[in-house]
Amino acid sequence: MNQDILDFYLETSMYTNYIPFQKYYQTLPDDIKKLCDLIHHQIIHRRSLIRSYTGKYAFYENTSEMENIKEQYPWYKNRCDDDILLTASSITAELIRLDQRGFTLDRKIPDKIVLTCRYSAVLLASILKAKHIPARVRSGYCDYMLDEDARGQEYYDHWIVQYYDNQRKQWVNVDASGLYAKTFPYYDFPDSEFQWVAKIWLDVRKGKKDCHNYIHGFGRNSLRNLAQALFFDFHALMNQEMSYMFSPVCLSSEEKFQRFTDAEFSKLDLLAELMLEPDKNFTKLREMYENDSWYRVINTPLVGDNDHLEIN
Repeated sequence: MNQDILDFYLETSMYTNYIPFQKYYQTLPDDIKKLCDLIHHQIIHRRSLIRSYTGKYAFYENTSEMENIKEQYPWYKNRCDDDILLTASSITAELIRLDQRGFTLDRKIPDKIVLTCRYSAVLLASILKAKHIPARVRSGYCDYMLDEDARGQEYYDHWIVQYYDNQRKQWVNVDASGLYAKTFPYYDFPDSEFQWVAKIWLDVRKGKKDCHNYIHGFGRNSLRNLAQALFFDFHALMNQEMSYMFSPVCLSSEEKFQRFTDAEFSKLDLLAELMLEPDKNFTKLREMYENDSWYRVINTPLVGDNDHLEIN
């Protein structure tokens, strides 16, 4: 592996910035399984919180644990902290505010925070970087949270972490939300268990796959959502792990996407082709990110298309 690439993935974004908690992160377990288990005990997934009230649990969820969430999670607390705790530092600060012991295996349910997979991944990546381990967040799809007979039919958006193992000389895939994976180790699983969005995009464009089988959030599935997932993964590869509440300017509305030209689709196809082998094509991907605003500029909930216009 090119050392420049590994050095790049030691760098942080505003999301993975570990400086306020660097010394604390370095006290956390070095063993990846123990570290992931510790992170799991700090967080309730948004879907788990919802299912605790509906009683419709997934096969990977513990019934007694779900009942405890329903009974003990305060009615007045946020049903999701995703739009508040965007960064690893803010996640950690809130966990310490709620329990000054920090990350503990016996954290009480009222003192946990509700986050989805992107946020767990950002937290894990930040901790690994603080330990001087190259790490990057990836956005894609998976079906391993589904019952065995449902796998291969639908895939749900998901975020994972890859860290570089110097002994094995390879990237290792880790599901930072680990409770999902039951058929393989969530802290070290093969590429074949994750649906990489670059390949999905190209297969859909070639008519080999149906974009409606790839689902975001609560049932949104379309070619535009698939394109957004491609941008999420691209920006994460560039050490900018933007929230799924953000959107590239070029995809900021369905109306705008419906007006996409052949040239714009070709730009997405090129991006996907390069992302099939991100390390091999690292230099080209960096050039596109650094120099082409079409790939780079994003909107956030408070920043829209017009805010990016140059003011004379």
